[in-house]
Amino acid sequence: MTVRNLDALFRPKSVAVIGASERPGSTGAMVWARLLEGGFDGPLWPVNPKYHTLNGHAVIADAGDLPQAPTVALICTPPATWPSIIHKLGGLGTRAAIIVGEARCDDDRLALRHALSAARPHLLRIVGPGSLGVVSPALRAHFGAPSCTVKAGGVAWVSQSNALTNAVLGWAHARGLGFSHAVALGGEADVDAGDVLDYLASDPGTRAILLELDSVRAARKFMSAARAAARNKPVLALRSGRADPADALYTAAFRRAGMVRVDALDDLLDEIETLGVGRVAAGATATLITSDRGLATLACDAFAAAGDTLAPWPDEASQALQQALPNVIGGNPLQLGDDARPEHFGTALKLLAQHRGTGTAFVVHASTHSAPVDEVAQALIANQRFAYRGLLACFFGGVDAATRDALHAQGIPVHTTPQRLARAFARLVDYRMGRELLMQTPEGLPAEVPDAIDAAQAQVCAALAAGEHQLTGEAAAGLLERFGLRVENEAGGAHEAKPIVGIAVALHDDDNFGPVFRFTAPSDDGVSEPLRVYGLPPLNPVLARDIVTRSPYARLVAPEPALAALTALSHAVCDVKEIVGLSLTLNVYDDHVAVLEPIVSIAAKRSRLAIVPYPRRFQETLDWEGLRVTVRPIRPEDEAAHHDFVEAMTPEDLRLRFFGAVGSFDHSQLARMTQIDYDREMALIATVRDEAGVSRTLGVVRAVADPDNETAEFAVAIRSDQKGRRLGRLLTDRIIRYARARGTHWLVGEALRENTAMIALARASGFTMTPTEDPGVVGFRMALDDSGESETPSIR
Repeated sequence: MTVRNLDALFRPKSVAVIGASERPGSTGAMVWARLLEGGFDGPLWPVNPKYHTLNGHAVIADAGDLPQAPTVALICTPPATWPSIIHKLGGLGTRAAIIVGEARCDDDRLALRHALSAARPHLLRIVGPGSLGVVSPALRAHFGAPSCTVKAGGVAWVSQSNALTNAVLGWAHARGLGFSHAVALGGEADVDAGDVLDYLASDPGTRAILLELDSVRAARKFMSAARAAARNKPVLALRSGRADPADALYTAAFRRAGMVRVDALDDLLDEIETLGVGRVAAGATATLITSDRGLATLACDAFAAAGDTLAPWPDEASQALQQALPNVIGGNPLQLGDDARPEHFGTALKLLAQHRGTGTAFVVHASTHSAPVDEVAQALIANQRFAYRGLLACFFGGVDAATRDALHAQGIPVHTTPQRLARAFARLVDYRMGRELLMQTPEGLPAEVPDAIDAAQAQVCAALAAGEHQLTGEAAAGLLERFGLRVENEAGGAHEAKPIVGIAVALHDDDNFGPVFRFTAPSDDGVSEPLRVYGLPPLNPVLARDIVTRSPYARLVAPEPALAALTALSHAVCDVKEIVGLSLTLNVYDDHVAVLEPIVSIAAKRSRLAIVPYPRRFQETLDWEGLRVTVRPIRPEDEAAHHDFVEAMTPEDLRLRFFGAVGSFDHSQLARMTQIDYDREMALIATVRDEAGVSRTLGVVRAVADPDNETAEFAVAIRSDQKGRRLGRLLTDRIIRYARARGTHWLVGEALRENTAMIALARASGFTMTPTEDPGVVGFRMALDDSGESETPSIR
């Protein structure tokens, strides 16, 4: 399970507290008191046979006697009672429960297993055990035992630590900051970090996600959810334990998912201010506005230490400011002078707004007689609309609560030192760069050679059948050469030149993340630490470049051979699932890369890859209506062909497909179409090669499943000049076959009522027509297995 019924946790309508109490210090008393103090305005039902009333609320003796199903149940009773309570709640129709108590011993853990078994038939989700709770301040829902009531805000907090959650909530409360949601995951027996990330990725009230964790329970689900979330909004992660040998792997996983790792709790707390309050579109550059040289120097030092870049100004920007404010020192940083008045800060923002290249605006100020902090703050509020890329402020000594709240109300974050401000901005830039890495299109992968892949698989299977579990020498060389890798003997063969660097490559099967690469390069100066970088397959040239460019040797060699070698190694691991380990050296020369002394460990079974690789098994080539057509899953490098495909469609066909007038698609939109997560989405394209051997896309069909794989939405588009070849039916039949094989229960879709061709295709393919809320739109659905026949699918 993933997001199923998580809306009950985050959008509750009613709540029951099982074990509610008035006994001081008891868990039931703390949970009940916090619920009342928070002011939740839905029905509240305390459950405890020892009481008749609690705080004016009638107490129910047993969970089975509740007048109706609570959306959420808070369980504060001993572990032995959990299975019975969950069974009763599930029978009523309760959709979520939070177990506050801990499972401390074997008997407790046995009770928990029975409770999970009781929940499963009812799809009842369980947070915990040992969860501090789930807080949704906009609904005044304080479910659990947080240390304080929580204000509403734009940042979600998700943590595996109760103590840290309480500390963060208290810190934010003291500073007038709030959260969209706060979740203490506890033992993650059911609901885990991946589930919550999946939900928050599309939660409109959450602008950013702050995640604190020590470990990942289900790596594939976590990576898929994290990548989906990071495409939509900033996700920052804190993981303690830098001395942990696995920590570098977590760094690689966070980076691969597009998340920003922070090194300290202070940095994460600062982002509650920056992301929860601000409306900052972080570019790569910024402009500093301050009063005097001393503050400017401090701020510049802070920016330099954080790796931030001050925007270069055009001459006309400096000239305009000097004409309007004769005492300023133009340029970046902008120094308004010791006698600057509050309105001068506003004037600077107005004039800079005419020069977009000046970037995000930062005001760093210490109170003076001519410019008190509160008056400068009001000037910023009055002129905030001119800061088109956002405005952040740093007031030495802080501001009073009223001024702080007024700044927050206008989306202006306030930091206490230039260092904190600079680091907060640097993390926004890191997120933007990580998101761009997610959206980059590879330069092109090596041509697929299915015959060679089949031969490699046959070689490995034959070795296993003969009782071999390790390939060395010529056997290992022959296997890798099938993927285009060049293998040399220890003496270097005919090459007289020495390699510029030898990169040690190891693949091991990690308990959490499955097969992972480790790349180690020696220090280039003999003093600094060797470079150790982890990489999660599958790799492509873009991801390989991200690894290679972190090596101190990258500037000494042409990158392309190394990129090709890393990508080829990834192909070998992804296409031959029996490879469980690798050990080799990549000798990097100035114009090529060669493999030295490869050792390949093989086994009949290995862990799943954390990220689903390209699913080659869905590729087929067939003769169709006089064409030699290849139907296959879409790949990132199909972006150019997909652009041509969309451009070849008529405006009317685009309108029918996208339910409205559509202009051209930019890179970001095309990247979303071609760079898909095969774990939950499939796009099958029909392609042909023209006379020049260039592949052209003729049609595409998509199925996007919800994270529970309950329902998948499908859509199909055919190039306008290819209509009449029954290509839509060909693709639709294959997406139905794919969804059924994947275990999806329902396939659903919609079409404009005037799109008669699409409606006819859906009917011919076996879909049932269904009404929608829009009379101009026709829905259609298909049950893919017996479990869906009596239910109505939900379209997310």
